[in-house]
Amino acid sequence: MTTYLIRAASVLGGERSDLYLADGVIAALGADAAAAATTAGADGVDVVELDASTLIALPGLVDLHTHLREPGREDAETVASGTRAAAVGGFTCVHAMANTDPVADTAGVVEQVWRLGEDAGWAQVRPVGAVTVGLRGEQLAELGAMADSAAAVRVFSDDGKCVDDPVLMRRALEYVKAFDGVVAQHAQEPRLTEGALMHEGVVSAELGLTGWPAVAEEAIIARDVLLAEHVGSRVHICHLSTAGSVDIVRWAKARGIDVTAEVTPHHLILTDEAVRGYDPQFKVNPPLRTAADVAAVRAGLADGTIDIVATDHAPHPDEDKDCEFAAAAMGMTGLETALSVVVAAMVDNPEYDFDWADVARTMSTTPAAIGRVAEQGRPLEVGEPANLVLVDPDATWTVDPAALRTASENTPFASDELPARVIATFWRGRATVLDGEPRARADAHS
Repeated sequence: MTTYLIRAASVLGGERSDLYLADGVIAALGADAAAAATTAGADGVDVVELDASTLIALPGLVDLHTHLREPGREDAETVASGTRAAAVGGFTCVHAMANTDPVADTAGVVEQVWRLGEDAGWAQVRPVGAVTVGLRGEQLAELGAMADSAAAVRVFSDDGKCVDDPVLMRRALEYVKAFDGVVAQHAQEPRLTEGALMHEGVVSAELGLTGWPAVAEEAIIARDVLLAEHVGSRVHICHLSTAGSVDIVRWAKARGIDVTAEVTPHHLILTDEAVRGYDPQFKVNPPLRTAADVAAVRAGLADGTIDIVATDHAPHPDEDKDCEFAAAAMGMTGLETALSVVVAAMVDNPEYDFDWADVARTMSTTPAAIGRVAEQGRPLEVGEPANLVLVDPDATWTVDPAALRTASENTPFASDELPARVIATFWRGRATVLDGEPRARADAHS
């Protein structure tokens, strides 16, 4: 058994402390850490000492919105390759979305995905169950069976498609109350977005591309927060992207509605101006919005209206992106760049009072709470699970799509220099990443 003595890490960007990781937990802190490591070493335990005097320690990151593609699209990603990328990005837990083939709408499929994650050994995988059978929006899926399965599903979403039928959405919200679940809505009114390729606005008009209007997102969010209030249930808004959506969620929270919301890293930093080159790497759903929308979602994240950052990691093989814009698939990878983009957009931005504790809150503690993942997002204290990440806040790195650990290369940040670099990731006390490189478990099938 290998244990770790982490020397002088800045916990949440604050005071520095030693941490000793053993038996899957934080076994000792501060002055006690070195003493515990010395005792363990004298007893024959393998102790690896890490100098973290220039690093920041955060609880392991938790992504509420990841597409791992397996089963069905292993040419784009597998659970093993996706969670390896997650570990490199500092994540110790990801929620795997349901739009696989077959769809994760039964206990059997979610248990398969959960087991693949355990076998791979890179990060905890919490499957997201489909709201409706086959994502078709016609009848509810086996929500209770998925909740009671070994995967213990608590988040349900038809992401990629909107649950646009208000009666089905109401029934889903009522159903998940029985096991403290949450419905995560992909807010997109389908009739208002038929054939849409990008944000509807000045740029889409100039490029001659069919637009995706902001109201198509905002109308669904407005409806669903009112439905959640009516039935007394939890609703989560996926990849919120417009200023109007921020206003609606802010209003709903002020009213006492149990709503949470996420923003993606790319919606914090990219605008529809990026589409002017017709590069399919910038084609995503919801689309990149205007500079005013970017400013609004940043402000919403800073003031707590938007609860979390979620990657919406959406890998695609080259043939699905290396084509004309209209034919290209929608989506971007994000697990390995997420932390750096948040640092660039928020932490290093003097316009916002957003520090490393806020990074921990929005990328670890709160997503774990929304997903009801008890062992994740925990404080870095004695006895807590040893799920943590060490980050060099002063490092920079250049994004090379071919060098990313995900199985696909569709990143919008190719050749960009980004701040902050993950140096080490620990899941259940085991190093999945050291010196920025993934370290597979000896018995893992990855």
